[in-house]
Amino acid sequence: MTRITLTSSEQETSALGRDLGPTLPIGTTLLLRGDLGAGKTAFVRGLAEGMGLPAEAVSSPTFTLIQEYRGARRLFHVDLYRISAMEADDLGLDELTTQGVVAIEWADKWTSPPASAIDVHIEDLGGDSRRVTIRTAE
Repeated sequence: MTRITLTSSEQETSALGRDLGPTLPIGTTLLLRGDLGAGKTAFVRGLAEGMGLPAEAVSSPTFTLIQEYRGARRLFHVDLYRISAMEADDLGLDELTTQGVVAIEWADKWTSPPASAIDVHIEDLGGDSRRVTIRTAE
């Protein structure tokens, strides 16, 4: 199933994640795609909030690679921007999926994501406008 939503602010992009968060069981992987500054981290902030986690704690894990947020369900926020595809494949991302919900920025670098992963593409339309396409396995 594919859902396309236009947003006109960072808060609206975040709200899409917040609405999705409560519906995600442990084992869910979200593949976040979009250019630098498109709103991937804003989406994850909302996702965390929707999972009952403090949204203000969420920041881009560009230098740490993986940040973990704990609550009733754990959220792993991964950023593959600074590493190669070979390094991404060696991170053991598939193991994280058994422990919580995994949201991966720059997911194109992971060559073997699960077939059941939710694909989230955020496209910058200029200004604060975004086109967010969410594809789930059918």
